[in-house]
Amino acid sequence: MSTVVVAGALANKAGSGGEAWVRLSWVRGLQALGLDVFFVEELDPGPGGGGHPAAVAYFEGVVARFGLRERATLLVGDEACCGPGLDDLVGMAPSATLVNISGHLHHARLFPAFRRRVLVDIDPGFTQVWHAAGDPGARVEGHEVHFTIGEHIGAPGCPVPTGGVQWRHVRQPVILDDWPVTACTAPCRFTTVASWRGPFGPVELDGRTYGLKAHEFRKVIELPRRSPHTFELALAIHPDDEVDRRALVRHGWHLVDPGPAAAQPETFRSYVQGSGAEFSVAQGVYVGTGSGWFSDRTVRYLASGRPALVQDTGFSSVLPTGDGLVRFRTLEEAVTGAERITRDHAAHAEAARAIAKEHFAAERILPRFCDEAGITGA
Repeated sequence: MSTVVVAGALANKAGSGGEAWVRLSWVRGLQALGLDVFFVEELDPGPGGGGHPAAVAYFEGVVARFGLRERATLLVGDEACCGPGLDDLVGMAPSATLVNISGHLHHARLFPAFRRRVLVDIDPGFTQVWHAAGDPGARVEGHEVHFTIGEHIGAPGCPVPTGGVQWRHVRQPVILDDWPVTACTAPCRFTTVASWRGPFGPVELDGRTYGLKAHEFRKVIELPRRSPHTFELALAIHPDDEVDRRALVRHGWHLVDPGPAAAQPETFRSYVQGSGAEFSVAQGVYVGTGSGWFSDRTVRYLASGRPALVQDTGFSSVLPTGDGLVRFRTLEEAVTGAERITRDHAAHAEAARAIAKEHFAAERILPRFCDEAGITGA
């Protein structure tokens, strides 16, 4: 049985159930292929040297509930808060493959010990621009194989630099059994879970500046006034953006605290499945470069039988759109798309689940990934 170690941020993103599902889906999907899978994360020791207690507790709680207590390690410096210790991981690494989500793992002793190191980039555009600029924070170096969820990275017409890297493509996997279709009681309620500005700043490429998610939301701020349906955002927005928050409310957006709605994997799932459909925009670099980025969050909506009305990033050239998955680029298209979904919600819900099953199910995505990554035994 081949051993795979998935590395990614869980404790580092404590309080974000959606981010937890990204990492959990990779672990659970690879396990379902019969692989021997472990999870590892690095956490900054912090001023007291013991990491951040709330983050550690979040990590321990999530991995325990998903049956990973003995297979998930949180490294604080060289010490393991739970799971196999550093020496154990270093011992297994020469016969294991590292699947490094966002290049998270860079431990000086553990990272170079792996037989094979595979990068999975989930921030296409950001990662490549940083790497091309020589920013070590991109964490591209040191991997033998490089994957990105940007469907058009490296393709003609996409301005994102490849930096001399052969970028292979992979979609965000979802375990369909984790996201069963449930009855919809509010088909006219569009929701999403979002951060107003996102974790990164604007990106400059070839003399052009690509803005934040906030800039894309402002382009469609009139939507609730133009459509009779409910548009709700479980929105993380900083107090310094109070002017924007008031503008959203004034234009009819319903804002809720993302903490209770989406802090844990289970509450995130409940929030998604309690919605009628998703509405969301994307980061400016995803949209402006036509990278083909597709949200892991949207994948969960589709898998739950919830249609998605989302800003096109170029994904419409590789995924079926129109039924279940409705794209928009302008405010007018968003208004029309919302009406289209609500007019025949049941048909769109069925199409949404079918898209998730055909294009994002882990059992379809991960065998090819393993083949290209050189992971045998899958």
